[in-house]
This record gives sequence, structure tokens and C-alpha cells, in this order.
Amino acid sequence: MSVALHHVVDGPADGPVLVLGPSLGSTLAMWDAQAAALAGRYRVVRYDLRGHGGSPVPSGPYSLADIGGDVLALLDALGIERAHVGGLSLGGCVAMWIAANAPERVDRLALVCTTPGFPDPAMWEERAATAREQGTEALADATIERWLTPAFAQRETAVAATLRAMVAGTPDEGYAGCCAALGAMDLEPVLGQIRAPALVIAGDDDPSTPPDHAVRIARGIPGARMVVLHARHMAAIERAGAVTALLLEHLEEDRHAAGMRVRRAVLGDAHVDRAAERTTPFTAPFQEYITRAAWGDVWTRPGLDRRTRSCLTLALLTALRATDELPMHVRAAIRNGLTPDEIGEVLLHAAVYAGVPAANSAFAVAQKTLAELEP
Repeated sequence: MSVALHHVVDGPADGPVLVLGPSLGSTLAMWDAQAAALAGRYRVVRYDLRGHGGSPVPSGPYSLADIGGDVLALLDALGIERAHVGGLSLGGCVAMWIAANAPERVDRLALVCTTPGFPDPAMWEERAATAREQGTEALADATIERWLTPAFAQRETAVAATLRAMVAGTPDEGYAGCCAALGAMDLEPVLGQIRAPALVIAGDDDPSTPPDHAVRIARGIPGARMVVLHARHMAAIERAGAVTALLLEHLEEDRHAAGMRVRRAVLGDAHVDRAAERTTPFTAPFQEYITRAAWGDVWTRPGLDRRTRSCLTLALLTALRATDELPMHVRAAIRNGLTPDEIGEVLLHAAVYAGVPAANSAFAVAQKTLAELEP
């Protein structure tokens, strides 16, 4: 039975969704740097694993299916049908489980310092026993040694102290329950079923999930890309800027698809289909460019709503006397919620600043186009 996970959502409500899962012994705060950098464009959803942070602590042991089911239930509760899904360590295992078992929910995968499975569950049985018998405080120092290179830990003492407190503050039962999931899981047989484009990041000095674990993932998921950074296990913190840049690069590969969705939403399927049918080898690079740059990079930005963008587009096309483009964007403005009277106000305003002759031509084109739209 799933539990209601504690979570934080940052970024625009209509932005592409990115879900980030934490490691064993950490909380959603481990992704603070990435959330701050990505929330300008993405709706970033971070969660605490069951038994961690602010999430409930059911009696263990837990399975990977239990933990993955919690995340799917969270997506359902937030009304999210499909998302980019990523995670570090156990969070990455959860992301792979979701991609294999609910592929319709995943756009892209981002897997950081994680593994498809461990050869010997005894290590996890021992850690679970330590957590239950001595508490997670007893595991904290050794965990920080695995998480951070000595140079980083010595230089960033406050960060190391915060992470240590995070481990020591993890509920004993929650930590032990998740240890059971890590010890029992074996994702290798299902990696070949994953179709989501995957980025796999490894730390070259990671003693928990060394680069050969990432190699197994990258070989198993068709088309996966692997990158090795100089870091130990907590690469998202130790190499925060590099991990953020890699995430952006990976997610932005989908800007053409995002642009096509917005282009169809604004201009209508019929218009876009006609443009596609008229595309030739000579015009194909231009069509790709406007889909990615205009519709994928600009029209998808959260800073202005589509009504406002339509107003700006009509005014600029009027100023440029781009009358061939105006009919398409008059129809788009109606689709984006402007009324004919509001379109007239935009053109009148443009007349003051762009000139009466330019606005006169625009009014003529707009009037003809609006008449064609009348039933």
C-alpha cells in the first residue's frame, strides 16, 4: 500500500515536469541546487522517500515496488500524467523501476550514481541491523566518507555537517526498510524494456556505486548516454553545477518535441500539417529551427502567457509589415483567448508606434481573417 510522500514543487505550473528522487539516508534537500537552477522553466517535483524526511515511516521491510508505487501515487495526486524522472542512488533505482513498469509515465530518465542491483545483499542486511540496533547516528560518519571526496569535505565543512545531520536524522526503521529494498532488487533483467532516453552519470571515486555499475545501466538501456564526473557518491552536491548542466542538456534535447506541441496548440493541427507537407529538403532546416527556437525555446517559457505573446506577435508583425504572417497569428490570437475587439486594440496601439500605414494594412488583413473565422 502506497504512502503519501512529503514533497516540494518548484517552478511554473504549466512547465515540463521533472521529478527528482533522493538517496538512502538523505532528503529532498539534496537537490536544492538543481531545483533552484531548473525551476525557471521546469516544474520540479522533489520528494522524500518513505521512511525519510517528512514522509511517513511504515514498518519495514520495503520493496522497490513499494517505493516506486509511492512515487506513482504522488504523480497521480498532483495530476501529472507524464514527467521526466530522475534520481540519485536509491532515487535512481526508483526512476528505473518506474520507467520499466510504467513507461507511459516517463519522458526522459536522469540516473545519477546509481545501480541496477548489488551482488550480495548481506551488506544491506548488516546496515539495516545497525540502524535498528544502534540508530542511524552510528552510520553517519561512514556514510559521509562514501558520499564526499576528502578534499570537498574538508573545504565545504558546513555542507558535510548538513549531510551528516541528514543521515543521522533519518528514522531508523525507514533507513532499515529501504536497505531491504536495495538488497533485494535486481533491475538488470528489465533495463532492455526501458525506452525513455536515459542519461547515466557516475562518480569516478564513488565507492558505493562505482562506474562499472553505470556501465551496466548504460549497456542495458537502449541508447543511454553515460558521463563520468570526478566525485564520490553525492555527485549532485559535490559537482552540483556539472550535474545541473548535464540535466539541462539532456532535458533540452526534447525542445523540438515541446516546440511542436506548442506550435500545434497555438496554430492548430491543420496549419502545422500543411507546413509539414510543404517542407522540402531546402526548407527543412528552417522548419526545424523555428519549431525548436521560436516554439520550443520562447513560446514555452513561463514568463508570459500565450495571450500576451499573441499581442506582442501581432504588434511586431504590424510594425514589420509582415502581412503574410498576420493571418496565421490572428487565428492564433483567437485560439489563445483574445477577442476581435482586443485584436483591434493591439493594432490601434501599434499604429501609434509603428505608423498608420503599417497598421492600416494590418487592420485589412485582420478583418479579412476574422471574417473567415465567423461561422
